[in-house]
This record gives sequence, C-alpha cells and structure tokens, in this order.
Amino acid sequence: MQVYLGLGSNLGDRQANLARALQLLGERLHIERVSSIYETEPVGYAEQLPFLNAICRAQTELGPMQLLSLVKGIEASLGRVPSFPNAPRPIDIDIIFYGDLIMEIPDLTIPHPRLEERAFVLIPLLEIAPDLRHPVSGENVKDLAARVGGREGVKKIGELRAEDV
Repeated sequence: MQVYLGLGSNLGDRQANLARALQLLGERLHIERVSSIYETEPVGYAEQLPFLNAICRAQTELGPMQLLSLVKGIEASLGRVPSFPNAPRPIDIDIIFYGDLIMEIPDLTIPHPRLEERAFVLIPLLEIAPDLRHPVSGENVKDLAARVGGREGVKKIGELRAEDV
C-alpha cells in the first residue's frame, strides 16, 4: 500500500529529529520519496518555536492500525510525551493518506481530517505528488495547495541528505 506521512518537529535538533524518524520508519516501510524540509509557523498554539516539516511517500504491508501503532511508537522513542493539542514536540508523524482508503474511527481518520487547511502539509506534498487525488473530494494536491491559506508562512529551507535517512 502506498502511504503519505507528514513529519514535523519543533523541539531539539529539528532536522536530526526528522532524519531519525525517517530512519526508523525505513526499518519497517520502504521510503520512496521525501520532500524538501520546510520551516513553518506553528498552528493552533502560537507561543512556540517554528516547525520543520516534510512529507514522505512509502510502501507498506502494514494495515492502517499497525501503521498508526508504528508511528506512535517512533514518536515515543524520540521523546514525544502526551500533552495538550498543538503542543511543542520533538517529532510528530501523521498518516496523511493510506492509498485511497477513507476511514474514521476514534483514534484514526484517513485521509488526515485537516490536511486541506494546512499549508505545511500541502506545500511539501505538492513537491512530491502534485497529481495525487484526495479520495473524498476528488481534487488533486495541486489545486488544494493553490488555494490553501498560509502558503507564505511555509519556507523551503533545504533537503534531507540520503545519508541522513
């Protein structure tokens, strides 16, 4: 199954946190492509440092709940602790798309329920999958990214080097 994961970090060595999360994901998933790294202003809770964000495309044989368990385990191993919504964190890994699956259960909604409102997801996703279609709306990423608010706050700052991942 092809999946897209969003990664974000705003505590500690943000770029190293992204790289380590991708390394750990790569132990269980086949990482096919990773976007550039973007620095973005925090959303929801403004009194914190900016985030570094990236999107990766991967292949997995894990089911959606197994994938959720994997990403939550990686977050915990990298120091994320439960806190309030939109709190600062060393790593955040969200399941953005899982093939064209549409599901909503208490702990997991696929596609990610707020991706259409988040420039920090859509701009990196645009870089690696402009023609990818949202399975609910049918719109492609290019069109979603063109009209999302906050694009000006998403600044490309570099790449993750292959040897870092």
